[in-house]
Amino acid sequence: MFSFESFLDLPLIWYALIGTAIFLYILLDGFDLGVGILFPFAPTDRCRDRMMNSVAPFWDGNETWLVLGGGGLFAAFPLAYAILMPAFYIPIILMLLGLIFRGVAFEFRFKAEGKSRRIWDYSFHFGSLTATFMQGMVLGTFVHGVAVEGRNFAGGAFDWFDAFSVMTGLALVAGYALLGATWTVMKTEGETRDWARQCARYVMVFVAIFMGLVSVSMPLMNSAIKELWFSLPNFYFLQPMPILSIVFFVLLWRDLRNDQHEFRPFFLTLGIFLMNYIGIGVSTWPWLVPFKVSLWDAAAAPESQSLLLIGTAVLLPCVLAYTGYCFWVFRGKASHEHEGAY
Repeated sequence: MFSFESFLDLPLIWYALIGTAIFLYILLDGFDLGVGILFPFAPTDRCRDRMMNSVAPFWDGNETWLVLGGGGLFAAFPLAYAILMPAFYIPIILMLLGLIFRGVAFEFRFKAEGKSRRIWDYSFHFGSLTATFMQGMVLGTFVHGVAVEGRNFAGGAFDWFDAFSVMTGLALVAGYALLGATWTVMKTEGETRDWARQCARYVMVFVAIFMGLVSVSMPLMNSAIKELWFSLPNFYFLQPMPILSIVFFVLLWRDLRNDQHEFRPFFLTLGIFLMNYIGIGVSTWPWLVPFKVSLWDAAAAPESQSLLLIGTAVLLPCVLAYTGYCFWVFRGKASHEHEGAY
């Protein structure tokens, strides 16, 4: 009788699917969260209109990947979900509240007039800032590891709040701001584009500093990560990631100082995120609950994973096609008008 589990490593496939979904969420929702972080600092209300119009067709669809990542973890790796969720209840709830507040601000700002519009400007900003900072704190706590006893979370409600998670929260705020700034460079023109280019140069310095701090902190916190990255021959095999990150930073700096490049800064920023994401994945492999529960230990029954995989194989291409079509239809520069923005 035919079965997926007889010849496929289903936990590994689901690990790759969930990892891809989370990365797509970081990239696609990251730029519109970054636009929200920068939003109140734009020089004029017309610039803010352009920024909001540049992300309006995409922002709600981008969160599809967050649903796939969280839902996939729940369905394919229930043990990991049962351990991690209690550890992250508070930051995840705050993140969701920030995303909801941001969505409400989108709708109300388009209709607001006068002083009330400024209220929704700050609502959009603080919703984006809260969601981003909480995501960064969850990432920092995940990398640092959570307390586990047997098959249960054994820590406290505020274990996620420590110096390292605060640093990763600020790092992600800076990273998303860089994504938002380079997106704005790509999607706007005139005063808005020039302002965004200056912001990107400024934020880029903080991104580089935070990347260095996180890269130094992780091996110091965990001897297994230190052994992985600095033992031979691993050291040589893993060098392309930091080297490529440096190359991307150098090219990004040059492009941001050259008014002729509008598209490449955004894609170079995506490359920086990709190198860091792969680095975190390598550092935490093969753990779904670092460094306690592996992806194979946390996996659901093979029958469940294979059934879910069939549904995902049907729906995932549809989501990818819709996303690609949306970006194609709304290509080009955004205007300041509420209607006919493209």
